[in-house]
Amino acid sequence: MTEGRPTNSYPQLSGQTLVVPIVGDPIAQVRSPDGITRAFAARGRNAVVVPLQITGERLDALIEGLILSGSIGGIIATVPHKFGLTPHCATLTDRAAFLGSVNVARRNPDGTLHGDQVDGAAYVTAVIANGGEPAGARVLQVGAGGAGTAIALALLEAGAAELALHDADPVRRDRLIGRLRERFGDRVTVGSSDPTGFDIVAHATPMGMRSGDPLPIDVTQLKPATFVADVVTKPAVPPLIEAARALGCGTSTGSDMFAAVSELITDFLVADGPLKDR
Repeated sequence: MTEGRPTNSYPQLSGQTLVVPIVGDPIAQVRSPDGITRAFAARGRNAVVVPLQITGERLDALIEGLILSGSIGGIIATVPHKFGLTPHCATLTDRAAFLGSVNVARRNPDGTLHGDQVDGAAYVTAVIANGGEPAGARVLQVGAGGAGTAIALALLEAGAAELALHDADPVRRDRLIGRLRERFGDRVTVGSSDPTGFDIVAHATPMGMRSGDPLPIDVTQLKPATFVADVVTKPAVPPLIEAARALGCGTSTGSDMFAAVSELITDFLVADGPLKDR
């Protein structure tokens, strides 16, 4: 066996091991380091994901130092650094450029970073894996913030016939609608808390994480044929999902999305750059 190649589910660390830092503030709650390291090993890559706690005001200095090392195979960003990583990328995927946000970057041949944003794609992947079908669907989305922007873009790219946006902040809602209409035209409309007539309800806010939070939609208007997706990861079954399941709706949870994010991040990192054949 070649020195440093993965054995079983974890790499045998050596001087050949590539390091992929994941930066965040806070960082203690992330589960990605173990999961993605194991995914690298399963694909025969000698690389390890290492968590790094860093505040926003020190992020630039950290990244500028990290990319000087040839041992850095890429960088993963979690909250709140997905926007902060973006200006350090010399090249971006189309969706990352549209969103102005990056949650994973790999090395270009010249050593610079190439960034992508896979949160929205992961949300849609989880919806489809759980039986939802965005293509041709009428979708009501609640939330027009950072996560909501990525999810809205991904749902429309997946072929949603209509995306109706509802947000507690009408200025933020209208701003996102304007941006999306430049690309998708009248497929983007103004929504409300009433899910009547929609095939999919996509929740994209933190509402439901705290005990006593109001539900983001009027669940009394939900029908069993409506698919309900949520971005909330804690609790594992948020109140919206619990209510939808009680009505017989198909559902997708934030935990389902999280699993898909890890898979898509791994796909991106091993598709090209130093981890392609490592």
